[in-house]
Parts: sequence; structure tokens; C-alpha cells
Amino acid sequence: MSAEVRAGDVVHVTGAASVQFVSRPIVARVIRVRDDLVTYHGWCWIDVYQLDARGEAVERRTIFVRPDGLRIQRDPGQVVGVRRASPSTSRGVNR
Repeated sequence: MSAEVRAGDVVHVTGAASVQFVSRPIVARVIRVRDDLVTYHGWCWIDVYQLDARGEAVERRTIFVRPDGLRIQRDPGQVVGVRRASPSTSRGVNR
């Protein structure tokens, strides 16, 4: 893997990471990398919160991806299409 995905990362998941996201890419915050599930070499299962356009968590998902295909953003406020809500207005799922 060229970059290691870790809990707290915000990732842009496109077709480069998995064919299921070719036509509907998502932005998500990583909860954890599932090292308890057996996968093919170069692939992994990750638990994520899918984010809306405001950066709010809208759905919890477990997805199967190639980490090399993820665009990892260590600073969530810099992800294209996602604005980070100010702490005083944050609502929704725990982060």
C-alpha cells in the first residue's frame, strides 16, 4: 500500500478504490480498518461514516476497498465538496 488508511481519516472513495463507487463516489470518515476479516492481497474492509456535503455523518457503512485507490485527507476541512461544520453547530453521529 502506498498510503495507510487509519481511523479518523476522511477519504474520497471512487472507482479507483472499488468498482461499486464508479458512478456514485462518496466521502467518508474512517472508523476503523477491519483486520479481523480475511481479504485479497491489496484490499481491505473498513468501517466508515458516509459524509454529506456539509461534512456531517449520514450513514454508517462497512466497505471493501483498495486502500491505494482512496484519496486520503488527513485534514477533513480540505476535502473537495465537504465543509467541516463548526464545533458549535455539529450534530449527528459521534466522531
